Parts: sequence; C-alpha cells; structure tokens
Amino acid sequence: MRIVIDRFEGDYAIVELPDRTMADLHRRFLPEWAKEGDAFEIRVETVSHHELKEQISRLMDEVWED
Repeated sequence: MRIVIDRFEGDYAIVELPDRTMADLHRRFLPEWAKEGDAFEIRVETVSHHELKEQISRLMDEVWED
C-alpha cells in the first residue's frame, strides 16, 4: 500500500491512503528524514494466530537457551 505524507501535526503525520482518504500515522513509524510529499510503500502481512504463537515460542527458546 502506498502512502504519501500530506503534512505533520505534532507527533503525527497526516498521510493520504490509496483510496485518497487521510489517516494519522505516528512519526515513530517513519524515518527521521521523512518530509511532506514523501511517498512510502507499506507492506501489510497477515499472520495466523497459530503462526504467530510458533514464532513467539521460537524466539522465547532462543532468549532462554543456555
């Protein structure tokens, strides 16, 4: 999904979505150098509950390994 930064308001970037609606996006999700007019490609992934649980379990095993 492609978004374009319209403007900044405080801690938020007001971005235009592909359907031309506007949305608030917290600045922490953008690079520090982002400015008005910049376009970004956002990738959205869907992960099943089962897959997510397995990923978390593997990460926990890595953290707690001796």
